[in-house]
Amino acid sequence: MSAPFRAIGVFLVFGATMAALAALTLLWTGTPFDRAWTLNPIAYSQLSTRPRLFGTMFVLLSFMLTCAAVGWFRLRRWGWGLAVTIISIQVAGDFGNLIRGDLLRGITGFLVAGGLLVYLLRPRVRRAFQ
Repeated sequence: MSAPFRAIGVFLVFGATMAALAALTLLWTGTPFDRAWTLNPIAYSQLSTRPRLFGTMFVLLSFMLTCAAVGWFRLRRWGWGLAVTIISIQVAGDFGNLIRGDLLRGITGFLVAGGLLVYLLRPRVRRAFQ
């Protein structure tokens, strides 16, 4: 397994962990983990308006990213498909940010997620998941 290949799996695990942290802090306020929101206070002010809804959505995202990571490391075709789907949704969201006028986040996210998607769609990567 090549280093870039492993890095994608680690990225999925990291994403699952961060989504779980976001869920935890939205569903159970007052924990020491709440300080993590100092990194993105704007997102917290938006998400905390409906903490149960967004917390539950982050639980689902964490679950999906965990599934994708397991499938990725086990070289399962569904793991590859799930990773492609998740990253494709991220690309679409970043493009939406760009259209909305959030240029820095939109361009940065679109380039990073787009680069990941290009890597995932390479024939050599896809063949690893037979």
